[in-house]
Amino acid sequence: MCLAIPAQVVELLPDGMATVSAGGITRSVSVALVDDVALGDYVLLHVGYALHKISAEEAEATLKVMAEAGLIEEELGGGQ
Repeated sequence: MCLAIPAQVVELLPDGMATVSAGGITRSVSVALVDDVALGDYVLLHVGYALHKISAEEAEATLKVMAEAGLIEEELGGGQ
């Protein structure tokens, strides 16, 4: 199953990349498709790409439901 997952930008990297965190799991993803990404922003991820920014409230509510269902670990795998 593939889901879009909210994640918070914790580090901006060169070449349109960023480190994001979702449910304690971090990943490097492309943010090239989203304008003006800043540290602390929440983005919606799908297959390694940030698709757009979302509010912190929306991200936190979605992450809570996904964590309760065990979907974060399933979709993102283990930490780096």
